[in-house]
Amino acid sequence: MPGSEGLIEKEEDALRLAHQMGYPVLIKASAGGGGRGMRVASNDITLKTGLEAARQEAENAFKDGSVYLEKYLEQPRHIEVQILADRYGNVVHLWERDCSLQRRHQKLVEESPAPNLPDKLRNEICSAAVKLIKTANYNNAGTCEFLVDKNNKFYFIEVNARIQVEHPVTEMVTGIDLVKQQIRIAAGEKLSFTQKEIVHRGCAIECRINAEDPAMDFRPSPGVVSRWETPGGPGVRLDTHVVPGYRVPPNYDSLMAKLIVHQPNRTEALACMRRALSEFIVEGVKTTIPLHRDIFNDATFVAGLVDTKFIERTWQKG
Repeated sequence: MPGSEGLIEKEEDALRLAHQMGYPVLIKASAGGGGRGMRVASNDITLKTGLEAARQEAENAFKDGSVYLEKYLEQPRHIEVQILADRYGNVVHLWERDCSLQRRHQKLVEESPAPNLPDKLRNEICSAAVKLIKTANYNNAGTCEFLVDKNNKFYFIEVNARIQVEHPVTEMVTGIDLVKQQIRIAAGEKLSFTQKEIVHRGCAIECRINAEDPAMDFRPSPGVVSRWETPGGPGVRLDTHVVPGYRVPPNYDSLMAKLIVHQPNRTEALACMRRALSEFIVEGVKTTIPLHRDIFNDATFVAGLVDTKFIERTWQKG
């Protein structure tokens, strides 16, 4: 992605670069993640105020207020590639996940395979991720993240050098335990499989169930969970720490659970998720479950035509 070659130290440097690239631009925290320390600037005024706001948020969140600048793509898709790399130069990708459905740069729904992604583009993105990881001599589990514009041109944005929240999506379609593989890599073992042995099967989708009120601009909803009834059945997986009586604290991330479904194709996966969401009952705190139910009945989402601004245009208030 076009942007600064290093950190932005001075306001005048940011202004000069923004004029070269053309607005809008994106201010990003160098130590950031999860959308914190990020601001979109559409002119000189919002760039100046955004720099200060991003630095302050980054300092509070990561104890590091350094930021850099990127060209901002309007309405892109967010496609990421899961990789594994051992200490002996072996690198494999475990295909891609589509993470376009998000609000404030925080992902709400992830799925694999990415819908309506041409096979040629899918292979190019996955190959680029492997090339990047090999060139960097990286070893660990990790995720290479890309943005794809309306013309199917893709841009690298960052590597998340860790296991991510959405890793179960990849586990379901490949049958590979990513956490186990990460531990084995850390212990100095070689990868026990090759790229050709990694087979993508079916479609997996994950919903992040957060203690937030979508009707109130995703306001956090801490409190005691008085009722917690979860879905199950073939192809349904729930990763959670919550039990009835659990108190959702106000101090940490609002994630309560990850609801994952895996089915032979996307049509069946969508139907399975609708059923699972209808059976998921939570009382005592507000959650994103009602929003997820609406999303999975939305014609644009069902057609696989969403981008990173879909939620803001369709549901988000304020």
